[in-house]
Amino acid sequence: MFKSLILIILFLKFCTSLDTLTTNKSIKDGQYLISKDNNFAFGFFSPGNSSYKYLGIWYVKVTQQTVVWVANRNDPLNDSSGVLSINQYGDLVLHYSNNRLLWSTNVSVQDKVITSSVAQLHDSGNLVLIQDNNKKVLWQSFDHPTDTLLPNMKLGLNLMTGINMFLTSWKSKDDPGTGNYSLKINPNGSPQSIVYKGSTPHWRTSPWPWISRTNETYSSGEKYDFVNNKDEIYYAYFVDDPSIMKRVVLDSTGLIQTLVWDDGVHQWKEQWSAPKYRCDKYGQCGSYSKCSPDNVNRFECMCLPGYEPKSPREWDLRNGANGCVRKHLELSVCGNGEGFVKVERLKLPDSSFSAAWTGMGMGRFECEQACLMNCSCTAFTIMNIDGKGTNCLAWYGELMDILEYADEGSDLIVRVDAIELAKYIRKSKGSLSKQRKLAIALVSIVVPMFLVSLLAYIWLAKKKKTKVSFEGHELEDSSTHPDLPIFDLSCIVAATENFSPTNKLGQGGFGSVFKGQLSNGQHIAVKRLSKSSRQGTGEFKNEVMLIAKLQHKNLVKLLGCCIQEDETMLIYEYMPNKSLDSIIFDHTRASFLNWKKRFEIILGIARGILYLHQDSRLKIIHRDLKASNVLLDAEMNPKISDFGLARLFKEDQTQDKTTRVVGTFGYMSPEYVVYGQFSTKSDVFSFDVILLEIVSGKKNCDSYQEHPSQNLIGHSFGYS
Repeated sequence: MFKSLILIILFLKFCTSLDTLTTNKSIKDGQYLISKDNNFAFGFFSPGNSSYKYLGIWYVKVTQQTVVWVANRNDPLNDSSGVLSINQYGDLVLHYSNNRLLWSTNVSVQDKVITSSVAQLHDSGNLVLIQDNNKKVLWQSFDHPTDTLLPNMKLGLNLMTGINMFLTSWKSKDDPGTGNYSLKINPNGSPQSIVYKGSTPHWRTSPWPWISRTNETYSSGEKYDFVNNKDEIYYAYFVDDPSIMKRVVLDSTGLIQTLVWDDGVHQWKEQWSAPKYRCDKYGQCGSYSKCSPDNVNRFECMCLPGYEPKSPREWDLRNGANGCVRKHLELSVCGNGEGFVKVERLKLPDSSFSAAWTGMGMGRFECEQACLMNCSCTAFTIMNIDGKGTNCLAWYGELMDILEYADEGSDLIVRVDAIELAKYIRKSKGSLSKQRKLAIALVSIVVPMFLVSLLAYIWLAKKKKTKVSFEGHELEDSSTHPDLPIFDLSCIVAATENFSPTNKLGQGGFGSVFKGQLSNGQHIAVKRLSKSSRQGTGEFKNEVMLIAKLQHKNLVKLLGCCIQEDETMLIYEYMPNKSLDSIIFDHTRASFLNWKKRFEIILGIARGILYLHQDSRLKIIHRDLKASNVLLDAEMNPKISDFGLARLFKEDQTQDKTTRVVGTFGYMSPEYVVYGQFSTKSDVFSFDVILLEIVSGKKNCDSYQEHPSQNLIGHSFGYS
């Protein structure tokens, strides 16, 4: 029904559509230019809740209104009397019916030559004005972007024509007027993409050649170009599959997003965005410092080698905006025995004002010598551009907006004074000699002690089971979770805003679950054990022992735990789409869950169960599989959670029995409820119930009018 409605709307649009606009035609409200592949339309529209009329380009096949270009963004029409036509000079002009001009391409004013032009909307979404006699392109919308960068569209500068192609945000979702943010290619030093708020940098990429921090930035089937020559400096991306609708948008808050249309759920899905974390903000730690987003429990700002905080008091208060200054201001760093220290895995400093290429084909030694010869040179890096050999990029002055990555990035060679250089030399050389002396002195003591300790450990391991205590909570077999991170209580309190009720996600017999955000921007879910819950203490021990060992894409990931003072908490990855039951039993949300996605969710749950029963090193029976214990990530991938009631089986064990039946009625198998017997079949029974609920959208505990005593299983299979 929904698809039929869309087809009808498209048909009505085509009834008043044009292929081209010529001098003897015009476009009024309700008329459109349509691209040949029917992907884009050009005409009048009203954004969001606005009553104003604008002239723009939008997607035709997307069910949400998605505008990619606006002509009169700062001069809206207040009624439906607007007319677009081609005037006698070959210009596209927008005016009121009384001929008052609102917008024009303004390409032939200097000539005032009477000519004939044709306007066409290309399949790429580019509106092109062509001179009719020689097919010369007079003007195109791709040269004048608004807030959207489409595939094949350039972001940058044409040095021959002087055209600067950059994005500017809308004021709001209802107002396409020029907003506060812009995304531009800054050509100075080594070119960078920078988001500005007004004229102030807000976020930027590394200097070119750009290094992507994550694999998600450029997905399979997508290519990109960066051209930097005497004629042009620009960035563009291309998508191989024309059926994929992708766009890059700068929104009214300064956020850049790469979005892909998901026709299954009728939504734009975010593929990448920035700025995302605190360290992404331009100059978060000031000058001569680096910002590390992976610092969870400590201040994210660190001074570069040879520098110290400019304002120690502000630094202690975790405010790094003032940055760092040289440690030994009285000591010259020019011709006084200075040298260089390498800092690894960085987003390189801003090259807008102080960086320059010192030479092509230069290695580290040549670049270092060139930097030493210039007293203003503060740092340099070696880059390989397009596989054509190494080149030297040097900074002369302030080093600003440096970000430290965990496993990627570039090396920055920082200039330090003689005192600081001596410290680093002693660290690298002295540590090795100290280690040798220490080894010689202690080897006769350490080796015998080690052998005695090893024999004692083997003997004790045979005598009893090893236990470890986390501040009063005993957990068997400490080897099961040697790398499980322990979070500080103050970190969790800050992340959850002191367990604010607004961050509460849910509650169970164990206690409450809260949403939180760590200092590096990562979202987490915190399961807080109730102080009065005996059930919760048992579940806590069970989850730490079991789930810490499990690694599977369809199992929720345990990030760590916190046991401090009288608090006991488990920290998980945050699932933005919450639990499966919150979608399939909600009529509004369930309407966005098509059959393909439901089938994928069913397969994902099945893979998770198969891993628990057969493919993991441990054979685990979950015992509490239900729709509320299946969480959904941002891409609607299912992840099984809550292992508090899970039981570990031996490899050859097929079933077990308990006198304490726990779980959720409606999901428990009959033999478990009646006799306390459970096995892998118990989880399969629960999975069957979830499958019925996903397909029907009804809860197993619902009753039915014709047979009130029946649940969903009885209703499906016809028994009471």
